Amino acid sequence: MKEKIRAGRNRTITLSQDEIPLLKQNLITEDSLATCTSFENKTINADVLVALKYIPDSFADLIIIDPPYNLTKNFNGNIFRASSDADYDEYLATWFPLVCKKLKPNGSLYICGDWKCTSSLQRAVEKELTVLNRITWQREKGRGAKTNWKNGMEDIWYAVKNPHDYYFDVEAVKVKRRVIAPYTENGKPKDWQQTDEGNFRLTYPSNFWDDISIPFWSMPENTDHPTQKPEKLYAKLILASSRPGDMIFDPFLGSGTASVTAKKLGRKYCGIELNQEYSLLCEKRLQLAETNPQIQGYKDGVFWERNSGR
Repeated sequence: MKEKIRAGRNRTITLSQDEIPLLKQNLITEDSLATCTSFENKTINADVLVALKYIPDSFADLIIIDPPYNLTKNFNGNIFRASSDADYDEYLATWFPLVCKKLKPNGSLYICGDWKCTSSLQRAVEKELTVLNRITWQREKGRGAKTNWKNGMEDIWYAVKNPHDYYFDVEAVKVKRRVIAPYTENGKPKDWQQTDEGNFRLTYPSNFWDDISIPFWSMPENTDHPTQKPEKLYAKLILASSRPGDMIFDPFLGSGTASVTAKKLGRKYCGIELNQEYSLLCEKRLQLAETNPQIQGYKDGVFWERNSGR
């Protein structure tokens, strides 16, 4: 494949030929699954149905899933083709119940989807777990449409094994928003803070998120994966539904956002990815996280509004 010519300011993470042999040494492959003694902080380059046979049940405190949506999409040569709703339901049934077995009794699960497959996801999740909410987040990138509304939103279904015993830390995921019309009481700020940078309020998060930026060429987390999820998006899920040191598991790892974000936030991680190039990109991002643990849009323990410069 001819190498892409990129602008000098393009920060997209790529692989050099010199890096590949060293990064490959970090991967667990289908050939080495049977002899692997620990899946902690590992990237598994294998088919998900094969790898799940070796992952222990009750393995993960938090599972984050970004499966192929019911769209025709080329994942670096692995083409997933759109199908009927019934066929997509059957596809989910081949692996989703198996993934749920890897969740601890008090664990939480998030699964991503778009408008076309979200009803199938809801049906699949409700068969195995208790749904607590549906998050909708604004996906500002995407092509316009002349005969339909532009698709600018995606869903994340939030579910738990036990609705009476699960972890959720709302204080860890507050959003810092600029106060446009500050309200005072007895001459003092009420529920907001006055700073040299402006007036801000820490707000409780809702199930609609409009502060997420999709990775693009000038962001240091960007890769060539066609459906890469932002680290900021996953940071919200990880901080809300896991403690430091917990195990985060992603059975459709892609270029590694779940593992990388988990590492940056002091969690353990494990992910499965079929495509070797994406697996290697994950390993490179994990190495980069050693020296750069920053998550764009998350600073000083709070999430900032989009385009706030943080």
